[in-house]
Amino acid sequence: MKFSERLHEKLQPIWRKNHHHPFVRGMADGTLDPQKFRFYMIQDYLYLIGYAKVFALGAVKADDLETMGKFAALLDGTLNEEMALHRQYAARFGITEEELETAQPSPITLAYTHYMLHTAQNGTLAEVIAAVLPCAWSYWEIGKELYAIPGAADHELYGEWINMYASDEFSQMAQWCIDLLDQHTAGKAEAELTKLEGIFLNTTRFEYMFWDMAYNGEMWPGNEGISKGIV
Repeated sequence: MKFSERLHEKLQPIWRKNHHHPFVRGMADGTLDPQKFRFYMIQDYLYLIGYAKVFALGAVKADDLETMGKFAALLDGTLNEEMALHRQYAARFGITEEELETAQPSPITLAYTHYMLHTAQNGTLAEVIAAVLPCAWSYWEIGKELYAIPGAADHELYGEWINMYASDEFSQMAQWCIDLLDQHTAGKAEAELTKLEGIFLNTTRFEYMFWDMAYNGEMWPGNEGISKGIV
């Protein structure tokens, strides 16, 4: 069994919780409150900044030019394609570029991105991949599942999101990350695999917490009355 298959099989309970979160199901049937999605778009934009930095660290950790080049391409794609699409999409929800650039991360966004960066800075290339893979893999699967629902991909608000993550381009990126993880875990000792499994589990949990944060609009408690520039 490939390591990615072991992960997918062993972590199905939490994996399916992500897919069945009310936020995701609301996009599937078009009932999601647009204000919840607006909050999500801002936080996801901030998340992508940290995510891109992890790709940069992947290029640093890579031990061959082909892998280094792929991570560099993923960094470029995140910064100059995915985030540009977010800015365009956000405008439909009345989110200006200034609002995106001055927005502050929620506690979950901050914890999630800092965990990935800590793991990437201090770990092996396999640990970098294990940290970023749940986001790419689960978004790909969710995109495909929602795309298969009649009418979901044509929804005036959420269809573009569904089409983005169900696309061939995104599937190729996710599959490359899966294959790279399998490549770098083949023949590894069980102790190392267990550590990687723990990293993958943690960021899978963070994925659920991110959906939950977006659905409930969670920011810092007691944040009222604090100057926007310092929160």
